[in-house]
Amino acid sequence: MTIATGSRHNLSYVVEATFGTTPSSPGFTPIRHTGTTLGLSKDAVESEELREDRQVAHFRHGNKSVTGDINFELSYGGLDALLEATLCGAWATNVLKAGTTRRSYTVERHHQDIGKYLRSTGCQFNTMSLSIAPNSMVTGSFGIIGSGFTTSGSALGSSSYSAESTTAPFDSFSGSIKEGGSAIAIITALELNIDNGMEALYVVGSADTLLPSIGKSSVTGSVTAYFENTTLLDKFVAETTSSIEFTLTDAAGNDYIVLLPKVKYNSGNPEVSGPGAITVTLDFVALYNSSDASQIKITRVPA
Repeated sequence: MTIATGSRHNLSYVVEATFGTTPSSPGFTPIRHTGTTLGLSKDAVESEELREDRQVAHFRHGNKSVTGDINFELSYGGLDALLEATLCGAWATNVLKAGTTRRSYTVERHHQDIGKYLRSTGCQFNTMSLSIAPNSMVTGSFGIIGSGFTTSGSALGSSSYSAESTTAPFDSFSGSIKEGGSAIAIITALELNIDNGMEALYVVGSADTLLPSIGKSSVTGSVTAYFENTTLLDKFVAETTSSIEFTLTDAAGNDYIVLLPKVKYNSGNPEVSGPGAITVTLDFVALYNSSDASQIKITRVPA
C-alpha cells in the first residue's frame, strides 16, 4: 500500500478565462511552496425535527467552501504572477502596485506517489502574509477562496506543465530596511499582511459560491525593534506619518524592493519581561500615497 508523502507533492496553477472553468488545454505553472491546506469543506445542515426516540434522521451537506493557504519561501521571479493576483495589479517596467484587476485560477495538487490530482477551480488570492525574521528564510503564505473542487486519477487532456524557477529563496542576512527614508539596523522582525476582504456569496438553489465579493485593499503589518531610543515610539505617540522600505537580495544579487510610502503606527509599547534586551513592536497601516499612486510598491531589480 502506497501512502502519499509531502516530498512527492506538486502544486501548479493556470489562469481561467471564465471564472470557475479550467481552460480546455491548460498550461500549468508550478507553485514553489513549503505546504498547503487548500481543499474543500462543507457546512452541515442537520434537521431539527424532534422524535420520541431522540435520533437524528436527516442530515445534508450545505454550502461548499474551497479555502486554504499556500505557504512559501519568497524567491526572485518564483511567485510574480501570484503577487499580481494578490495585489490585483500588473507588473509594468518591473514595478507592481495595488490595483483593481481580478483574476481567477485553477489550482492543481498532484500527489505523484499515489497518482491522484486534486483540482480547485475559481481560486482567487485573498490574502498574503510575509515574515522577515533573523536567521531564517523570508517566508509567507497566500490565502485562497475558490468555488469548485474535484479529484481525478489522471492529468487533464492536452495539459502541459512548465518548469519551475530555480532562484534561491531570499534570506534575512541580505538586503536592508529603511524607516522614514533612513537605514535602520535595530529591526529584529518585520511582518507584512495584505487582505482583499473577499467573501463567498451563496444563493438559494445552489451550494456553490458565486464570484466572491471583494473589499478594500488592506496593507498592514508590524515592525519589532530593539528599544534604544524613542524615535519610533514618538511617531506612534504623535501620529506622525512615516514610510517603510525593505530590500530583499538573493545569493545571485537579484533584488525585490518593497516600499510602503505612507504608513502610520497604531500601537507601540516597550514591554519588559525579564533582564534581557527590550524590544518594542509597532503595528502599522499603509495608506494610499498620491505620488506613488498606491499604498504599496514592489520593484524587482535583476542582478
